[in-house]
Formats: sequence, structure tokens, C-alpha cells
Amino acid sequence: MSKTVRIALAGPGAFGIKHLDGLKLIEGVEITSIIGRELPKAQEVAARYGARHVTTELDEALARPDVDAVILCTPTQMHAQQAIAAMRAGKHVQVEIPLCDRLEEGRAVVEMQKKTGLVAMCGHTRRFNPSHQYVHRRIAAGEFHIQQMDVQTYFFRRSNMNALGQPRSWTDHLLWHHAAHTVDLFQYQTGSRVVKANAVQGPIHPTLGIAMDMSIQLKAENGAICTLSLSFNNDGPLGTFFRYIGDSATYIARYDDLFNGKDEKIDVSKVDVSMNGIELQDREFIAAIREGREPNASVAGVLPCYEVLHQLEQQLG
Repeated sequence: MSKTVRIALAGPGAFGIKHLDGLKLIEGVEITSIIGRELPKAQEVAARYGARHVTTELDEALARPDVDAVILCTPTQMHAQQAIAAMRAGKHVQVEIPLCDRLEEGRAVVEMQKKTGLVAMCGHTRRFNPSHQYVHRRIAAGEFHIQQMDVQTYFFRRSNMNALGQPRSWTDHLLWHHAAHTVDLFQYQTGSRVVKANAVQGPIHPTLGIAMDMSIQLKAENGAICTLSLSFNNDGPLGTFFRYIGDSATYIARYDDLFNGKDEKIDVSKVDVSMNGIELQDREFIAAIREGREPNASVAGVLPCYEVLHQLEQQLG
């Protein structure tokens, strides 16, 4: 239980840094390797977080005996193949959202996890944000039942830049990345599979090659519904905002913060050991490794989300 878990992190960009900041707060975790596309940048991050090894090649890090687990914050298109490579090398793996952008690749990751028995988890952070945990506990206690979720995912991203305003080496996607958060959370919070899903999208961007606006409707087997609006064109408050409309209350979740339907803040500071959803996600990963158990947001646990995304892609295609 107290064993040091030695981590390699691939992709020290905007989100990789969030993981490194969370990991340094977890006792018994050591960052031993940083893998980055640009060596000087990876070296700078490694020096900041005390990693002894730096490389541009994931396979080099996977071959090291001082790496127990890997966190992948790499471009979407690499996630599934790299997760499989990590498990094939005997390493536990946490892959950032999305698990895949092709359903068959996600299924291949789940099969490799079953074959190896290693911990394999996907970064569905909304399961861990204190705001959503608070709602989940009320649901689990039978005190709240979701009738509808209304979700807005809005960014202003008309060029290929990351959260730090730096150029990206890959193109983000409203369906396979940003909608994945909500589709998974809707099924997780309702405890019910999506049985009906519809989507429409706006024009395809001439240079990015992706839809910049999208609207999704979902219905769960238990009757709950969800409406999701997504845009890369929104010039205003950025991020994802969740409204839970239930039989006994209304909640509005803005990342780790929670408000009631009258926009009065709810104290969620005692829900977990931290108010940082990324840190809590990483704590679950480390705990699952130490305890030899399936984590919340395991690759098998989130696969139903990607089955829905695949269905929606077929509609949009």
C-alpha cells in the first residue's frame, strides 16, 4: 500500500503540466521520465519536476525498470495505440480523454487490459470533480434523481492552439473529445445506458477540417434526457457548464464549483481531500495500482461512452 509508484508522463503540454502539479501532491509518487515531442521543452519540464530521464521516444521510457506506470497526455490519435503499448510493456496506464477516436481502437485497449490485468484508466475528470461527486452522492443516497441535464461546452478556438495559447501538433474535436465528457457523465450519473442519441453539426472549418458547432440530444434507458451544445466559436465565458435538473433540486456545476438553481454557491470543500479534479483523478489511479483493483473511469467502464460517440459519428457522417 505504501509502495512508491514511479510515473512516466508523455506529453508535457498544458494538460500534462496539470497532471504533474497534481502528482506532486500525492505521497509516494515519483516522476521518473518525461516524454515529449520537443526535447528542450521536455528537458525543462523534467528539471522542474525532478524527473531523471527525458526522451522523445515513448518506447524508450516503457523499457525502463524505474517506470511502473504511464500517463498519456499525447494527441488524441495516439491514445489507443500508446495505451496498448504501455500495457504490453507491463506498465499501468492512464490515458487522457478521449480513449480513442475510433471505436474499434477503444475496444482493443479494453481487450489488452483484460489480457494483462493491469490498471488502465481514462481521464474522464468530471467523475472526480467535487461538484459532480456531490451530485453523485445524493443520487447514490436516493435523495436526487436526474430528470434532465443541460450542458454547454464553449471555447473560442478558431486556430489550432492549446489552453496556454501555444500551437498544437494535432487538431481537437468537439465530438470525440469534448462531448465524451458529457456523454460519459450522463451515463455515470444516471446509472443508465443511453438508448437514443441524435446529433447535428454546423459547417466544417475550411482549414481545421472539423465542425466548429454541434448539438447533441441523449435519452437514457431510465427516461432521463440530456441536451449538449458545443462550440469552438463562442466569444465569451469558456469551459463546460452543467445544469442538473432533478426531482428535488437543481444544481449548476462549473468545474470543481457547485451552485444551486438560484446560483447560490454550495460548499463542496469537504467532499474529497482536494478541490482539484485532476489531482483527485490521479489519486484514484495511484490508489488502484496500490490496491490492485479496477479504478473509477477504467477503460472498460468508459467504453459505453465511446459506443455512443461512434453512433453519433455515423449519423453525422
